[in-house]
Amino acid sequence: MAFEYPENLKYLDTHEYARLEGNTAIIGITAFAVDQLGDIVFLELPEVGDTIEKGEKFGTIESVKAVEDLKAPVTGEVVECNAPLMDTPEQLAEDPYVEGWMIKVKVDNPADLDDALSADEYSAQVEGT
Repeated sequence: MAFEYPENLKYLDTHEYARLEGNTAIIGITAFAVDQLGDIVFLELPEVGDTIEKGEKFGTIESVKAVEDLKAPVTGEVVECNAPLMDTPEQLAEDPYVEGWMIKVKVDNPADLDDALSADEYSAQVEGT
């Protein structure tokens, strides 16, 4: 099954994505990750004002199959959380890229994303194409 990987996103090999808008990164997880997890039942995210560190855990996602840490693609301050998503995490399966974003972060250094994967690189990695 082929998934969508929008070209305007940067991807981590741990299946998070980031979309940079000015100095704000919108962060979530990919359609592939959502599919691998199965039915998502719980989502734990940081609070507005928290600082996240690139490569470090910023939250947890729990499905009927597994509990996974969410890894930060950038370092910065959380400026917004998708609170409705925490109440209905199953919505991630419907739209992980637009409605399913998790947090918005004021990025300390946009170069944090320089080593992230492009859509093509990520797709090749997870789908072996």
